[in-house]
Amino acid sequence: MTRAIRVLVADDERNLRELVVRELGRRGYEVDGVADGVAALERIRETAYDVVVLDMRMPEKEGIDVLRELAAFSEPPQVIVMTGFQEVSAAVEAMKLGAYDYLTKPTKFEELDIVVRKAAEKGQLLRDNVALRAHAPGAEPFAGLLTRSARMQEVLHIVERVAPTDSSVLILGESGTGKELVARAVHERSARAQRAFVPIHCGALPREVFESELFGHERGAFTGAVGTKPGLVELADGGTLFLDEIGEMDPDSQVKLLRALETGTFFRVGGTRPRRVDARLVAATNRDLAEAMKIGEFRQDLYYRINTIAIPLPPLRERREDIALLAGHFVEANASYGVKRLGAAALGALEAYDWPGNVRELLHAIERAVILSKGDELQPGDLPPEVLRSGPSRAPSSSSSSVGSLETMERHHIVTTLRQVGGHRGKAAALLAIDPKTLYRKIISYAITPAEFR
Repeated sequence: MTRAIRVLVADDERNLRELVVRELGRRGYEVDGVADGVAALERIRETAYDVVVLDMRMPEKEGIDVLRELAAFSEPPQVIVMTGFQEVSAAVEAMKLGAYDYLTKPTKFEELDIVVRKAAEKGQLLRDNVALRAHAPGAEPFAGLLTRSARMQEVLHIVERVAPTDSSVLILGESGTGKELVARAVHERSARAQRAFVPIHCGALPREVFESELFGHERGAFTGAVGTKPGLVELADGGTLFLDEIGEMDPDSQVKLLRALETGTFFRVGGTRPRRVDARLVAATNRDLAEAMKIGEFRQDLYYRINTIAIPLPPLRERREDIALLAGHFVEANASYGVKRLGAAALGALEAYDWPGNVRELLHAIERAVILSKGDELQPGDLPPEVLRSGPSRAPSSSSSSVGSLETMERHHIVTTLRQVGGHRGKAAALLAIDPKTLYRKIISYAITPAEFR
């Protein structure tokens, strides 16, 4: 955990409470103290503590009653019970109610220090598991960034330099250039590597849903909010939050994100309790944010907040030496569809194509070829038609012309709609009455580039 562990000490013995608060503070913890169980519950509702050191015998509300009420909290802190030698049975009951551990008075501070750290680690592990269940990454197309390109080697050098810091990173590049892979590389080489990497696509969800996903919501915050849900910002606490296509974020959401980044606090949708978070921000975009600022679609203050370190990624057409390397790897990665090899003629066609959809388009082209190929060697005829159009022209049959005409019409309609909404994919999907993911696939399939609708 990179931030200080937050601890609440609840004990009615003033001298002991102040001593524990002081000693834990000297050991680097962020510590508060309260004198009774009612005050403890109020503080826990207001602040996200990692650990509560809880005395069993207190006025107003005893420790065991505090534990019972904490069981109803959606994200309770880890509890360490403090008890006398004659109250071990009460401590056992507390363990049954979910307490992490118990210590008998008088307690050695060295022992308390160790138990508090272990309790905080358990709480962080539970949060990481929630993040993994909610956003478990699927099978990656390749294990890492494969390249022979001098320009990509420069990118990897920047990653190595910036990863150990906590600076915000902005990754710039066309769709399909591998921006998320670079973001993961930054995370995996950082001190946060053992914590969650939480990605979110800023253009795939409407504003209302996006804010709920990002910041979470309380029960009853809106129709359908039947329970409390932590947001991705919370799940990324101690780790890395990756905001993909941040240029598509709604201006209202930009304001709330900026406030969260500057203060380290945020509110869930429908919530009144401020929550603190320590997450590194890595953002990515295929838009020209300077132009977006000029037309009022992206906030200048947010731009300067996220653009501490910029990493530009070259498109695949500017790193052609990587085409053969990546294509060969993708053939191997798709061996479950059949063990194939890449023929020289097919490789020539791949290297002659400009790849407007970049590495992602190459991946899908190879997957298609492996599935459709009838032989052991991939031939030019197994590749998508648009790849072959970069070579000698062929006279299409009447049937292929008909299909091509329909595809041309759909492509033109998508480009026109994107142009109408300034390239905002979420709005375009709504106008086209299709799912944003479907639109995203069609943009890749038709090799539609941002230059066509900006």
